[in-house]
Amino acid sequence: MKAHSSSCDWLLPLSITVVRCLAFACGSSHESVCRLILRRPKENRTVIMPPKKAKGTVKNSKKKLDGGDQREEKYRRSVLDVAVLKEHLVLRREVARQAQASSEELKSQMRGLKEELSEEREEKKDISADLARQNKSLKTEMGVKVQKLETEVTTLRGKLDKCQEELKVEKEARARMEQEKDASICELKNQLDHMETGYQKILHDTLDSLLSHLADARLRWTDESTSIHLEYKELLSSFGLNPLQL
Repeated sequence: MKAHSSSCDWLLPLSITVVRCLAFACGSSHESVCRLILRRPKENRTVIMPPKKAKGTVKNSKKKLDGGDQREEKYRRSVLDVAVLKEHLVLRREVARQAQASSEELKSQMRGLKEELSEEREEKKDISADLARQNKSLKTEMGVKVQKLETEVTTLRGKLDKCQEELKVEKEARARMEQEKDASICELKNQLDHMETGYQKILHDTLDSLLSHLADARLRWTDESTSIHLEYKELLSSFGLNPLQL
């Protein structure tokens, strides 16, 4: 058994690799594959009972039979190991071929996925660049609009301050005008009152003077009429006329 083990030591790594490939292909554990490989069909053995011999002869024959059985067992094991290894090699080639095909398919899928990923990255890059460009454009437009609005606000604030100042000046001027108007009205009222008083005085003085002149004129007219009557009376008397009879 030691000689057989030493002659098959170089096959151990290969057997381990084959067992792993079979376990991977079948989807089973390593122990299950090993049990299936090492399972041997039962051989129909016909046991022939040897004739009974003497004790010494039996012992020698038994030793010879044991030696022959050991060599036969070793040979049978070697043949079985070779057959198993051949089957393992065939299975390994099949598994390797399937693994190679799966690897090629996976590589093809990986290449397709890489291409799709690259395309998606390019699309995302283009979209990001477009969004960045739009964002920059919007920021520029918003900056221009904000600057324009700030300029308009500054201008409107200046106009508002100017209008408020003008309104203040206008209110002050209107207040002064109202005060001056009120003062003028008061002054005119005072002047009107003074004028009314003066006109009343002038009117009274004029009426008094007129009455005085009328009284003087009446007296003068009375005196003149009396003198005229006397003159006409004397004139008529000189002509022999009686003024009372006329």
